[in-house]
Amino acid sequence: MASEKVQKAWSRAEADIKKGNYAGVLPLLEEIDAEGQHAMTWYLAGLARREEAKASGAASTYRKAAKNLRTAMHMDRRTKRYNSAYNELLNEMTEKRIGEYLIPPLLKDGTPTLTSFGLMGAVFLAVLFVLSQAGNSPALTGDEVVRMSLTWTDADGTDRSGDVTIQIHADAPSHASSFMQHVNEGTYDGTIFHRVIDDFMIQGGDFENSDGTGGYAASWFGHCGPNGQAEPSSSACDQTQYTLPDEVDNGRLHDVCTLSMAKTQSPNTGGSQFFLIPEDSNEGQGPSWLDGQHTVFGTITDGCEHVTSISEIQTDGQSNSDPVHQVTLVEAVSMGADDTPWYVFW
Repeated sequence: MASEKVQKAWSRAEADIKKGNYAGVLPLLEEIDAEGQHAMTWYLAGLARREEAKASGAASTYRKAAKNLRTAMHMDRRTKRYNSAYNELLNEMTEKRIGEYLIPPLLKDGTPTLTSFGLMGAVFLAVLFVLSQAGNSPALTGDEVVRMSLTWTDADGTDRSGDVTIQIHADAPSHASSFMQHVNEGTYDGTIFHRVIDDFMIQGGDFENSDGTGGYAASWFGHCGPNGQAEPSSSACDQTQYTLPDEVDNGRLHDVCTLSMAKTQSPNTGGSQFFLIPEDSNEGQGPSWLDGQHTVFGTITDGCEHVTSISEIQTDGQSNSDPVHQVTLVEAVSMGADDTPWYVFW
């Protein structure tokens, strides 16, 4: 529990924000909670930055405010006003056509100018190009966070929408890297969940055919084709045949509220298709029979109830797994690593 001194500072900061005196709020918060240990500190920092953003119209300030509020929400999911403030800000940013994204950590050192950003970005893209030509794939150095925005018609026929937040694990490096590349390139935006099985999972990611027959890895990972055969070079394989090596030895299991890679029965055949496991899968135990066969590379940290709702929708078709009403992944957005203190300015 926060000390009396900290709580008094919070009250003062909140009062100043309501009066429009937001300029001194961040220094005050830094003084009483420099390490950002309390969700309330992040929340108030987000409110102050939101007011600053309204006054200046700066997109970067809006994004900093979103980051602060998002952190508060993740630290304390029981306090509804954190979530409400975050969603209100996202709506405001959408109206202003300001996208929510974080500057990659590689570019956070110092205070680079716009020219520096452009130069560094060009160098970064050039490096990626060289690596891809050499047959290598970019690797993640730590866990990333992705937010999926979904729309569906629930079992009662009510149109629904909701966000699902997923932590992508770097201990399945090939899967995480390919998935994040697809996310960052917008490949998954507007795709559908083509296969839904109640008490089991919901499957999507087929950006080619929308029926489970298409999709491929975002980069070259040494495997190719329907049988996942190993090849020495990407020159021996068409890009649409790129597949992923199995990474089932990362110690992760098919627990409820996890993300796993879809594939055929052959090893090393994962591509872009994935599935999300609802809260009640296999009576809450998760589909353990998939352990050692499919690679688990993500954990749903928020919004798993939406996955459960989707898993219960009306289905038909030969296998009774085709959604009667379309389930859409409207947008998948990278939220970054989110590991930088709120009080650092850049």
